[in-house]
Amino acid sequence: MDDKHHTSKTVAVVGGGLCGALCACFFGKHGIKVHLFELRSDIRQQEVVVGRSINMALSKRGRDALNYVDCEDLIVKNGIPMYARMIHDLDTRTHPIPYGTSKDQHILSIDRRILNELLLTEADKYPNITIHFEHKFFSWDPDQKKAVFYDGNGERREFSNLDAIIGCDGSYSAVRNALMKFEKINFSQDYVPSHYMEFRIAPMNGEFAMETNHLHIWPRREFMLIALPNLDKSFTTTLFLPINIFNAIQTEDQLIDFFQTYFPDAIYFIGKKNIITTYFSSKPLPLISIKCAPHHSSSASMVILGDAAHAMQPFYAQGMNSSFEDCLILFEQLNAYNFDFKQAFLGYSEQRVANSHAIVDLSYYNYLEMRDHVSQTSYLVRKKVDNLFYRLFSSYWIPLYSMIAFTRIPYLKCLQLKQRQDKILKTFRVISYTIFGLYLFKEFAIRVIKPLAIKFIVRKILPNFVAEKVV
Repeated sequence: MDDKHHTSKTVAVVGGGLCGALCACFFGKHGIKVHLFELRSDIRQQEVVVGRSINMALSKRGRDALNYVDCEDLIVKNGIPMYARMIHDLDTRTHPIPYGTSKDQHILSIDRRILNELLLTEADKYPNITIHFEHKFFSWDPDQKKAVFYDGNGERREFSNLDAIIGCDGSYSAVRNALMKFEKINFSQDYVPSHYMEFRIAPMNGEFAMETNHLHIWPRREFMLIALPNLDKSFTTTLFLPINIFNAIQTEDQLIDFFQTYFPDAIYFIGKKNIITTYFSSKPLPLISIKCAPHHSSSASMVILGDAAHAMQPFYAQGMNSSFEDCLILFEQLNAYNFDFKQAFLGYSEQRVANSHAIVDLSYYNYLEMRDHVSQTSYLVRKKVDNLFYRLFSSYWIPLYSMIAFTRIPYLKCLQLKQRQDKILKTFRVISYTIFGLYLFKEFAIRVIKPLAIKFIVRKILPNFVAEKVV
């Protein structure tokens, strides 16, 4: 435990999911008393957990945050490295597209529940952290420094003498709603047409059914299927599909025909019976993105992190990573200002708003890329050009995905660099097309225009010229 910044402060962290559990560990590491509140019961005591289960893909930003509280190695041991996307074409052929610019660069597939349980257990190790399960946030009084919750029995519970309330309670954040009562918050939310449903590819003969260290993608322009490996040698498989198509599939025959048409090899991996059972016992879930500004209250008594501040589409695998990085940046600010909440919360918000907006936009862009562009030749050409330019000019050119997943370059800077790179390549294309056009014109002039001109001179101009000389 690090007591370097031990203070007498007490905070309430609302939300015991991935972001909230990690955030509590950050405060706990610095000796601050923490009350961690979670709406659900303790998932470590449950056989089945209701809610999202899309696998998480851990990368540089998230790993650095985990390292801050000394649990990176523990988490990494419970994940599987993925070095490339494995593209499944309609004809069932497959081909990999590496993630990074070197063979060792990878992201880590880890089960959401396993990760959440590990982080809760880490939080439990701190004597200054108390976890309250089945507690629903109701209100916050910044003047009285008092928060009101309702427990699992419907009993009202008040917690006083709190220096701040930290909202890590997800896309539909109750803390964010409370913050909006005290501050002028710019807020927007968007849903993409696609919803998602999860399936499972079981091990075959005790082994992985597909190549292990890959994120498998079946891109089909308007929709796609993905699969991430698990430690038990299964794959968590997610179908992203416009809701109107989900609604149109009403019978078992329609469902199998759909898979046979668009994901024929996936039928073999998942199994017809499992596809039918899962589909008709599940409900398609929506995908939401959220932007808001600022992320804190001027009274320095409230701050929001993670999905509460910036929910995004899951296609850049940055929802969790950006949430973890929120914790890291918040504590970089707290350390810089000697744990002055007012200065630190302001600094965090100023740093994070523009960057969170950028990654929300980039995540939607990657949604389009994964479902459509990865199967196009132009995408593969751009990938090769990016890697070539990186090898030649590594100080000036980093592929967008590498910037996002393998560095801590601020998201907005990543977006700006991508836009600059796009302009450079566009200019390069224009120059190339112009040079090629001039070359073609030169060849056309030599091969076609010049002979015609000579023929015209010989037949039309030269006889008249000679006649004039004779006269």
